[in-house]
Amino acid sequence: MTRPVALLLAMILTLAPIAVIAQEDASRPEGTIAVAADDASDSAIRNRIEDILSELDGYGDVAVDVEAGIVTLDGTALDGAAVDRLDRLVARVDGVVEIQNRVQENTDLRARLEPVAERFRDRLAQSVAFLPLLAVAVLVALLIGWVGSLVARLRQPWERLAPNPFIAEILRTAIRLAFWLAAVVMALDILGASALLGTFLGAAGIIGIALGFAVRDTVENFIASVMLSLRQPFRPNDLVEIEGNEGRVIRLTSRATTLLSLDGNNIRIPNSTVFKAVITNYTRHPERRFIFDLGVDAESNLAAVRELGLTTLESLDFVLPAPEPAVWVHEVGDSNVIMRFSGWVTQQGAEFNKARGEAIRVLKETLEAAGYGLPEPIYRVRMEDITPQDPDDETATITETTPKPNDMQPKAREITPPQTDIKPDKAFERMVEASKRDGEKNLLSEHAPQE
Repeated sequence: MTRPVALLLAMILTLAPIAVIAQEDASRPEGTIAVAADDASDSAIRNRIEDILSELDGYGDVAVDVEAGIVTLDGTALDGAAVDRLDRLVARVDGVVEIQNRVQENTDLRARLEPVAERFRDRLAQSVAFLPLLAVAVLVALLIGWVGSLVARLRQPWERLAPNPFIAEILRTAIRLAFWLAAVVMALDILGASALLGTFLGAAGIIGIALGFAVRDTVENFIASVMLSLRQPFRPNDLVEIEGNEGRVIRLTSRATTLLSLDGNNIRIPNSTVFKAVITNYTRHPERRFIFDLGVDAESNLAAVRELGLTTLESLDFVLPAPEPAVWVHEVGDSNVIMRFSGWVTQQGAEFNKARGEAIRVLKETLEAAGYGLPEPIYRVRMEDITPQDPDDETATITETTPKPNDMQPKAREITPPQTDIKPDKAFERMVEASKRDGEKNLLSEHAPQE
């Protein structure tokens, strides 16, 4: 063996024991364990631990033994959490070196139920002692709620502030809720539980959001009812058209608008639909224009037809002089010319459909009496000889027959005198009034502002 190799082996053998000693020192626990001078120290530790456990519930069966600073615990505790808590308590006592916890969880039914019964008795006693304060809180809350009800029942100033009775009732409901909320806050403050108010309001907010999604359509109808009662786009007995439904307005409730159709049927439309719909109110302006078309012969003197139509419309008692009636050529058809006639009537003393129908009847009979035909569609038939003909034969003929204008002119007729019964039907008005007396309260008012 060479000298360098022998030297390296000697160094390894020298450093190996030093490395082992260093590793053992690193594995040793830090800190020192105090050594008692005599048994008086163990007795002091035992007494201190027993005093601590005697002040706590559930450790009456725990026995403590201390020797050379090592604490041994035997017996039973109420539950597993109490057993684990023993280690933390004993470790905080000065002089304890080690803890041997042999305490087990108590499985005796009576031992487990006694603490529960004791806690129940304590809480019952606290509740009985708390009853006078609870009674005072309840009385204060009821008094505040009663005052709120009295304020909400006042006619003024709520009816002066609200544009209609429906909004006034909403204000009264809001006043009641505000007073009852104040009553709850005052009661909790008396009981010293005002911290529960935040929890209560948070839970109420979450429940309100959930209910809002659940009854979204109902809430939308209610809000639309409020807006419609404020805007008043129609009044009771108005003739309106909503989403293609035409009829007289019977009532507006907090959920829907009810119409009585001209056929005598009740039509119930949700207020959310009414609020967003295009509403045609035929009663808002008493004057209303009627329009109808009549066709005359294409060979007729259109200027004369126009003058005759104007004269006839102006002669009708129910046609208003202003705005003036009008007649014009509307369209040229295949076999006739369409003339359009228009006039204005007042709906206060005339039923619109009756007036329009009477105007059509009188104008039709007047035109026919004057010799103007009101023809139906006429078709021309062209007839040709299908026998082969010589193209150079000048005797070949093609015949075509067409009706003569005089053949289309009907004979003049006598004009029936205009009917005078164009007033609104009283029976239908009685149906409307009878329907308004049934059902819920009407939110429409004759005296409320109108949109």
